[in-house]
Formats: sequence, structure tokens, C-alpha cells
Amino acid sequence: MTPTSKAPEEAIEGGPGWGRSVLMCSPEHFDVTYSINVWMDPDVRVDSDRAWRQWEHLVSTLEAAGTEVRTVPAAPGLPDMVFTANAGLVDGTTFTPARMSKPERAPEIDHVRGRFEELGWTIEQPPAAPQEGAGDALPFDGRLVAGYGQRSSVSAYAGLRTRNGWAVTALELTDPRYYHIDLGFCPLGDRTAMVLPEAFTAAGRSALAELVEDPVVLTPEEGAAFCANAVVTGRTVVMPHCTPRLGRELERRGFEPAVCDVSEFGKAGGGCRCLTLALDVELDRAAAPFTAEVVG
Repeated sequence: MTPTSKAPEEAIEGGPGWGRSVLMCSPEHFDVTYSINVWMDPDVRVDSDRAWRQWEHLVSTLEAAGTEVRTVPAAPGLPDMVFTANAGLVDGTTFTPARMSKPERAPEIDHVRGRFEELGWTIEQPPAAPQEGAGDALPFDGRLVAGYGQRSSVSAYAGLRTRNGWAVTALELTDPRYYHIDLGFCPLGDRTAMVLPEAFTAAGRSALAELVEDPVVLTPEEGAAFCANAVVTGRTVVMPHCTPRLGRELERRGFEPAVCDVSEFGKAGGGCRCLTLALDVELDRAAAPFTAEVVG
């Protein structure tokens, strides 16, 4: 399930319309030295050489699918900086840095902000409340579908909606295994997405049923294997795991699964999407009001 090399023009047809350019950070300092989610256990050793090989394979798979990979230098003492998805939100050439909920990860933001400054991008102020970047807010049909309740705050999205005019639908995450929305939701286009029902409340599932015309519903086993934590570039879905059933569902919709083993990073609770920050996102402005779907 590894894609053949294809011209960028071919690779970008179909899919969500973004994901053709990403920011990544090498695993030079990656390790599990603390626990800030249920997947992390500092007593479980990370194989650094294997992590490097897995990261390089992910890079080569993305590039073969037509994705441009840019990098930010790794910084000592920041083992989770490799998960660039959480660094902030992109809209055109504007970068809004994340506000991390965990102090262990907060110093990462200055390093990533500096990389965007080097690229000449406009840098916004972080939200006033915790919001952990694109790991917790993914573009879908011009809006942000965002997660809160584990690592991000619902008030952060209300503030971003007011300041930037983005259309935002915020969904409550209640299962600590799926602490970011990119573990339970993966846009595949403007009308289809992979969805893990167990990651959301009943109200959130109802909201997604309204938003996603053609959902690819993941089983609990597929969700626990981080199948939703995928990078979609054109019609290629780069993912850490793909069951035969899920592969058939994707292929029936015209997508090509490309499995990249990133199990070393799974020890820190991350997959393929966590290791990338899309640089080619453009969001609609004031397309719809802010909504927060909450059980109760």
C-alpha cells in the first residue's frame, strides 16, 4: 500500500484540497520522558533508530504522493516537538500559534513561531485559552471542526471565531484515549470523512451526521489503531494502520491507502497526522456561526 511517485498536479486531484505542503520536525530528540496522555508510559523504551526509520519512511511516502515537506529544527529537551500538528493553526499565510495545555509542551511554540517568521508569514497572537493547534481543529468544507474537553477549551474557539471570522463547529471529546480530534476525525474531502463515533458525545455524533454527507465510520479497533490519524494528499491516505475492511471502504471512494508504520510515535500517543502540520489551509470567513455541540 505504498503509492507510486506521481506528479504534483496528479496528486492534488480530489481529496480535501489541502495537505500538499506540510511542516515536520525530525525525531532527533523524540522520547517518552513524561506522561501527559493515556498512551504515554516513561517506562516503555523508545527505539530511537527505529523512530528515525519510521519518520524517514513517512517523509518519503508523503513526497511520493506529491506532498512538499518542510522542516523545523528539533530542539533539545522537547521530545514531543516532533508532533508539529499541535503547533498552531494555518490560514493562508497566517499562523496562529497554539496555547498548550501542558507545560511540558509550551516551549515548543517559540521554535515553530520562529520558523514561520523565517518564511515571512503573518503571526497572530495565540488564543486566550488552551487550543492545541491543528491536532484539535481540522478544516472541513471551509470550516474548522474542532475538539474540546481534553486538551483544548471551547472558549478558545469562540475567541478565534470572533477574531478571525472562521466558521467553527466545536465537538466535545470525552474519551481520554482520543484526546485530540485528529484521533477521531479525518477529512477526506468536502463531503466525506473518517469518523470514530466513540471519540464523541451523542450530540457530537449528531453534529457530524449533519456535516458529513458520506462518513467512513471506523470500528473501535480501527480507532484504537489510530486509523483516523491520517494525512490525506490528493487521493492518497497516508495512515499508520488500515484494516482490509477500511481499505475497501476507502478504495470504493477512490482513495489509495498508504500504510506507514509509526508505532514508535504511538508510544507517545501520535500517528501520521500528528507528525505533520498542513501549510496550505485556507479557511472561509464568517461562512457560518460558531456552534458548540454539548450533551445536556
